[in-house]
This record gives sequence, C-alpha cells and structure tokens, in this order.
Amino acid sequence: MKNIKLLMTSFLMLAMLVSSCSPDTYSLDAVTDKSDIQYDIVQDFSADSGGNTVIMTNKTPGVVLTWDYVTGKSSKASQTVKYAFKGDYTIKISAVTGGGIVELDPVTISVTDDNLNYVNDPLWTALSGGVGEKKSWVLDNGRYGMAPGAMSFADPSSVVEWGNFTPNWEPEGNAISSTDADMHWGRYMTFSLDGGPFMTIHETNGTTIENGNYFLDINAHTLTTTGATILRPDNYIANANNWNNEIKVLTLTENQLRIAIMRTNSEGPWWYIWNFVSKEYADNYVPPVTAPVYDEGFNPTFAPGELLTMLTGGTGAGRVWNLDGKGNPIDWIGKGKGWTTDASSSYNWGWNDDWAAVANNSWIRFDQWGGKLNYTRSQNGVVTSGIFTINTETSEINLGSETLLHSGDSWMNPTTNVIKVVKAFNTDYLQKGIWFGTSYDASKDEWFVFHYIIP
Repeated sequence: MKNIKLLMTSFLMLAMLVSSCSPDTYSLDAVTDKSDIQYDIVQDFSADSGGNTVIMTNKTPGVVLTWDYVTGKSSKASQTVKYAFKGDYTIKISAVTGGGIVELDPVTISVTDDNLNYVNDPLWTALSGGVGEKKSWVLDNGRYGMAPGAMSFADPSSVVEWGNFTPNWEPEGNAISSTDADMHWGRYMTFSLDGGPFMTIHETNGTTIENGNYFLDINAHTLTTTGATILRPDNYIANANNWNNEIKVLTLTENQLRIAIMRTNSEGPWWYIWNFVSKEYADNYVPPVTAPVYDEGFNPTFAPGELLTMLTGGTGAGRVWNLDGKGNPIDWIGKGKGWTTDASSSYNWGWNDDWAAVANNSWIRFDQWGGKLNYTRSQNGVVTSGIFTINTETSEINLGSETLLHSGDSWMNPTTNVIKVVKAFNTDYLQKGIWFGTSYDASKDEWFVFHYIIP
C-alpha cells in the first residue's frame, strides 16, 4: 500500500511538471509565406486554340484565394474564366491565411485570338450595343415612362430574381433623401464591346471619371465590374458593402436596366433596386401628352351639406368611423396617386401591430346632436369629445382640441387638429370610406393620409 501511494505521488508530480512546461493552448503555424501557397492557372487550349478559357485552382487547404482576373473577381476554389478578346491579362492573387493577407506574384496570360461567341448574346447586346459597339446608360428620373424614379425597394424575404420580383415601394424621381447634388443627374455609364468588355463612367460633359472592365453572366444574370462602379447617389454609397461583385440583374432590355443591391448598414437588409434607361432612349424620349392620372375620389367636391351628412348621417344623427386596420389603413398620396395596397405595404416601419390593436378597439364619431356638431374619440377605452367645424371651400375639418386616433409614441401620430378630406366617394362612402390627410409635403405634393371606414 505504501509503495502504491509513493507511485501515485510520483505520477502526480510528473504530470504537474509536464503541465508547467507545456503551453496553455496549441495552434498550427499559420501560412504566411507565399512559397507555401500552391495553385494552378491553366489555359485550356482544347476549349479555345487562342487560350481564351482559363482555369484557376486553389490547391492549398485552409487558405482562401481571391482571383482578380481583370474582368471580375472570385474567391471560388476553382474558377473558370472565358476571355472573349485577345490580349494580355494579368491575374492578381491574394491569399487569406491565419497570418493575414498574403499578396502573391501576379500571373500574366496571353490570349491570342478573339472568341466573340462568349459575348455574342442578346443580353450582352442589350447592355453594350453588341460586339464592336458601346452603349451608355443613365439613372431613370421617372420621366421616361418606365420606373417611377431612380430607385425602388424590395423585401428580402420575397423572391428578387431575374424577371421575378415585386417592388414594395417605388418613390418618384430622386432616391429617398437624395438631393440633386447626390444624384449627379447627367452622369452616364458606358459598357463597351469594342476591343474588350470595358466600362467607363462619365460626367455630363463627357469627361471620364472611372475606367474599368465588366462581366455579364448571362446564366446567373449577374453583373460584375472592376475599376468602375455603377451610377448611384453619393449618400447611398456607405449603405452597402457590395457595389461591384455579382450584382443581381433583374431586368435588361434594349432601353431598361434594373439591378439589385443589398443594403448592409445598421438599418438592416433590404434590396435597393436601381433603375436605368439607355442614354439614347432618354435623349430622344418625347413624353406622350396625357391628362394627369389620379386615384379614384382624389380631391373630391361636395354639394352644400353633403360632407356633413356623410360624416354624421344627418341632422339628429351620429356616425362611428373605424381606422381601416384590416384593409389599407395608411397611404402617401403624391400628385394625386397613392401606392399602398394594404397594411403589409408599410408593415413594421409604418403600420405595425400596435396600430392594428388601436384600429381594433378604438373609434371616432361625428354627430349632430343637441344642435351642435360633436366629435368624439374613443382611444383604447378613454373617451374624449369636442366640437368640430367644416370649411366647405377647402374640405377641411377642424376637430377643435382633438385629433384622430394615436398609437403610443408612433412617428405617424397625427398632431394637427385640422384634417383634409383628400379622398372621398360621394355615393360609395359606406363601402369605401374617407381618407383624411394629416400632413402635407409641398416639395413632393404629397399627403400622408389615414383611411377611416364605417364598421
């Protein structure tokens, strides 16, 4: 027994000695020397006698290689590139290792013949004008009969792919919050197939700002640019971290290009859709002469006493109105046209569950009782009332000291006691309700409105 105790004590002391001489953690040395990084860059002369097909292969486990092959970039372990035009192409290679980024020696390959089959496709022609040609594009200002403006928005939880996308908001003219200076109206971008897939950005006077290359993947419907970047407003540049690599192409026709960029800033993911028209089309566009198009019921007119009867039901009567929470409760009516279709159009940044709860348990009432015009608001069970008046010339309703319904501290809460009847339906109001405007943006000729209906 004594010998066993001595043996155990010796074993523990040996274990402690080994532990005290060993590092706390173990790690393999990171790859930091470029001589340790193995890869292949091979021209497939069986595919193209001019060496147009180039295959780049990463052969070093645990290391990510980025290939910058002039017409695009890739971090794939194996990347095949097909150069349509003859010339020398210098491929730059960088390796991401445990010890940091290692820049490898560039490799130059020579392509001796053109293979224009790689760019002789209707989509390449739509973008560039065709082999030996060039074509310029400008941001859509909303005046060319295509998109309403330079940008649209699309929900990332929905399908946003080539020919299959549905914008959930399409503001007119400038991108939201962008000034004309941000937009740089007049700048244009040119895609060329004259000697190579070249891309340039120009000022209005033709001065070149950026020179680069591009690649259009007609199968994946993506656009990659190198050395030049698509047109976009200055105040949106920091909102996304990818403006160049495998950008989604949603629409590409002779006169229209629409691409999608994912927002990556603190606002959270959302698709920015950037809308372009060909410069030739824009320069020669003659808008058709048409009468303004307004929403049904916009800017209504009323016979004497008609609006009062609509609101109250008549002398000695009263009428309750509910916020249309299960239909289309809010809208932004610009130049006579709204864009929301239901509560989901602005859900969780405009309309939300708190507003839906208010719409479900609160109401307003207009009545002609006691020889007075009375306005009553029941907000989550709290009832207040006052006197209202109507300006028949402007279709404005003065609620005295009251307002329309509120929801907590929502930014949409109406703060005015004078509301404007922006849309109404003289004969169908029992089914279609009334749209009350609570704020007006003169710069956009836009009303923010609440939709109230008779329950």
